Amino acid sequence: MSDTTMLETQTIEAIYEGGVLRPLQTLSGLSEGGKVKITIAQPARSTTDDNGTAGDRPHPLLKFAGTIDDAEAAELQRIIADEFRKIDYNEW
Repeated sequence: MSDTTMLETQTIEAIYEGGVLRPLQTLSGLSEGGKVKITIAQPARSTTDDNGTAGDRPHPLLKFAGTIDDAEAAELQRIIADEFRKIDYNEW
């Protein structure tokens, strides 16, 4: 398929079971053995617990925890506080 080929798109829901995506509705316009391109989008989980996890997944920023020492963290907090004090809220 070339980059200039027009693509017909469908948005469907599917369930992932045993390593296979199973559509929850009939797919139209596909021939048996036809090749498709799939983009995966998972519903966002908005609730987090005290451990920074959303359901059974860790919070995406949790991987950065512990990557800087206390002195660096304090310096970053100081810089952020200083810079935000320079904002003129009346400009907005």
